[in-house]
Amino acid sequence: MTSLVIGTAGHIDHGKSALVRALTGTDPDRLKEEKTRGITIDLGFAHAIIAGVDCSFVDVPGHERFVKNMLAGAGGIDLVVLVVAADESVMPQTREHFDICRLLHVQAGLIALTKCDLADAETRELAQLEIRELVAGSFLEGAPIVAVSSRTGEGLDALRAALVEAGRAARGRRADGPTRLPIDRVFSMKGFGTVVTGTLVSGRITVDDDLILVPTAGDRHVKVRGVQVHGARQQAAVAGQRAAVNLGGVEVDEVTRGQHLVAPDAFEATRLADALVEMLPTAKPLKHGARVRFHQGTAEVIGRVAIIGPPDAAGGIPAAEPGTRRFVRLRLEMPVVVARGDRYILRAYSPPVTIAGGLILDPRPPRTAIRTAAALARCSALSFNPETDDRVAVDLRVAGALIDDQGVAGLSRRALVTRAGIEPRDVEARVAALVSARRAVAAGDVVVAAAVLQRLQQAIVASLATHHRQQPLSGGVPREELREQLFGRGDAAVFEQALADLVTAGTIVARERVALATHRVELSPEEEQARAALERAYRQGGLTPPDVSSMAAELAVPAQVAERMLKLLQRQKVLTRLGDLLFHDDALTKLKEAVALMKASAGASARLDVATFKGQFGVSRKFAIPLLEYLDRERITRRVGDARIVL
Repeated sequence: MTSLVIGTAGHIDHGKSALVRALTGTDPDRLKEEKTRGITIDLGFAHAIIAGVDCSFVDVPGHERFVKNMLAGAGGIDLVVLVVAADESVMPQTREHFDICRLLHVQAGLIALTKCDLADAETRELAQLEIRELVAGSFLEGAPIVAVSSRTGEGLDALRAALVEAGRAARGRRADGPTRLPIDRVFSMKGFGTVVTGTLVSGRITVDDDLILVPTAGDRHVKVRGVQVHGARQQAAVAGQRAAVNLGGVEVDEVTRGQHLVAPDAFEATRLADALVEMLPTAKPLKHGARVRFHQGTAEVIGRVAIIGPPDAAGGIPAAEPGTRRFVRLRLEMPVVVARGDRYILRAYSPPVTIAGGLILDPRPPRTAIRTAAALARCSALSFNPETDDRVAVDLRVAGALIDDQGVAGLSRRALVTRAGIEPRDVEARVAALVSARRAVAAGDVVVAAAVLQRLQQAIVASLATHHRQQPLSGGVPREELREQLFGRGDAAVFEQALADLVTAGTIVARERVALATHRVELSPEEEQARAALERAYRQGGLTPPDVSSMAAELAVPAQVAERMLKLLQRQKVLTRLGDLLFHDDALTKLKEAVALMKASAGASARLDVATFKGQFGVSRKFAIPLLEYLDRERITRRVGDARIVL
């Protein structure tokens, strides 16, 4: 069955609640004060099946003091019924509610001319003329105006038919998208615990789902114990339906209107966002730094607006003028959950009147300068029209711009969902398209701009060339040292990808050290002679190698030359350092073979202690201890107490 969330809009006492009650048989005014005062204060809800369409009604308050409550309900509607009383016609809150719906880009709707039993034909006609003047050039231009009376029943059948027809123009919700339910009501039910309600704007909620409650201090995991749709238990609720969700793992006083139930790793809370703002023609100019009331979904947060773009000719910061569109950075006093493509409303801080609406472009922008032409160009690259632009093309353009923003840090696949707003199921396809177009490179979990990898590879080659020129005897730069030097702020997987590509191209060799493939250690005749003499002395020394300083003097090798050659021999794996001593690799290999033979002859009883080792191999304790510890590290022996078992 098709689901439709229908919201009312209009001035106080124009019959919105009475109309919902007449259409559904349910009184949406649930609070005692509402029934006493005869006005709607908070959101009300009702439900009816009309011509096979599952219609959920969200009734909103019309009083100017409760517009913030109206906004909490307006964000999740598919279709609006603009309610105008025939005997009063268009009033101030009629205009403000209509402006809000227009700024939220509600795509479908109709007008209900209520209280027709209280107006004669001439008054009705005059009201219709004023309504047509109000909605001219908007999504309601040409929408039907249905004359109704909730008291007599006049026009209700025609209104039902018009609702179903108007609903055909409403945008569908993405049931295959990530789960997201803005919470508009919280209460506790005896025997059940915490229950939240809201309109599921994307995805689905199923019994036993593990979801995240945001924003909270840290990720608050909750369990779905039960789901109801229109008072009936269901196994799942899908996008486009209003649902009541019974939650485990959270108390009722820990949940408030404005929070969201979301799928893990799909949304993040933020206090900073770059956005497009659309000023109402009737609003006052919005100055840089102005304090505003930010409304999105069911949340209301105080914040400030910063105008993006270079100063004017006089060095000042231009305001967002009435009827214009500007790029702004929103700085909020409390975290909210917003995603790329979300619509929002701005109201003046005081007096609280609606002044603008807009579109979220980047929910987690970099903390960079915004008073520049580059910042303006960046927002232009991120700007799009969700109603008309191709989704795939927008995803690729926005993802590419954000990846460029990130530079060496790159953008994680998770951020492609939470920041770039790409559906989780589309991430791999979008990454593949960016890679195929040579716009980006994927390395591990990170995607970076292709230019970043190219610059890194050039820097690696240049750095190695400088190193070889300055240290011709070096076998290269240690891998981690090179990464820290050239790519310390970048992702290690990107650095490894750069090395791998250069190795494949035959440009470098990369093991523990990284060197140009063309690099060869070139020794002078003096160094070659010193290397050979030192290598020979250590080979002959076996398990009792000579002292470095005395040996260098005995061989008449300058100390600096000896030090360089010993480091070279270690890099070439000819010598191995054990503590303060150097041993020839041949001697260590023969030692391991000799100890292994002990196992072959003595079997499981093969043991070694310091005294036995000293006697068998003719070494002093100075050499025995580091050699036995070496055998332990090589897993030839295992120490047990004062002895060692031969493995």
